[in-house]
Amino acid sequence: MALGFTLVYGISRVPNFAHGALYVFAGFMTWIVLNKLGLPYPVAILLALILSAFLGALISMGVLVRIRGMEMSEVIATYALGVAILEGFRWAGFKGTTYTLPPFIKGTVQLLGVPIDYQRILVVALGIGVVVSLWLFTRLTRTGLALRGIAQDERAAMMLGIDSDRAATIAMGIGCALAGLAAVILLPLGNIVVEAGYNVLIFAIAVCIMGGLGSWGGAVIASFVIGFAQILTVAYVGPQFQMVVALLAILVTLIVKPSGFFGKQKELEERV
Repeated sequence: MALGFTLVYGISRVPNFAHGALYVFAGFMTWIVLNKLGLPYPVAILLALILSAFLGALISMGVLVRIRGMEMSEVIATYALGVAILEGFRWAGFKGTTYTLPPFIKGTVQLLGVPIDYQRILVVALGIGVVVSLWLFTRLTRTGLALRGIAQDERAAMMLGIDSDRAATIAMGIGCALAGLAAVILLPLGNIVVEAGYNVLIFAIAVCIMGGLGSWGGAVIASFVIGFAQILTVAYVGPQFQMVVALLAILVTLIVKPSGFFGKQKELEERV
């Protein structure tokens, strides 16, 4: 989830506040294709990811390309689109906790005396696979190298013939597909609800800010830090404080080290 957010920001410098909505969109699309159209589960997942990527590219080409560089407009536009998508599902009648996806693998395994679902182990394995795949994609493919060029120096890349708007659209499509992938592997652990779109957006932002906006390695490390902090908070304080951990992570990082673990934003002493 966080990798998709940081990928879009790292390449196009757009903070995609519709990211959480795309997460819920993929979950509901998978449920609709699986339960209403009756197609096999793998086909439902594939179609949901394609639709998520297409919707992300459509948002980029139809809206964000026209306001690129206008940071506040980008924030407002993506947030407004995200709210429209989420509330659109609510208006269509997708309410309550009756919408669920089956796990890929049923059952649990005992690790050090703790029962862990096979689905959670699969989440970790797929997360590692996504990181490795993105690393290979950005270093071994023509498109991936073009995206790296835009991320490192947009003007120099444009002088070499790389279309920055096209790169931003591709990045948006991949980032939204990653949000969809996070949805289809995480939502089998719970229910598909509209409110999840707002929650996971905060989690993704917290991870990206703590790790450093645009840093993939920082996003991975920060996700573990915040994840373990949330688990400890739930175990020793209460589940109602889980969101507080993410908000505190954002606040403390911006005060102590605004660039995050591996970010390239200027520190306070450099800006003053």
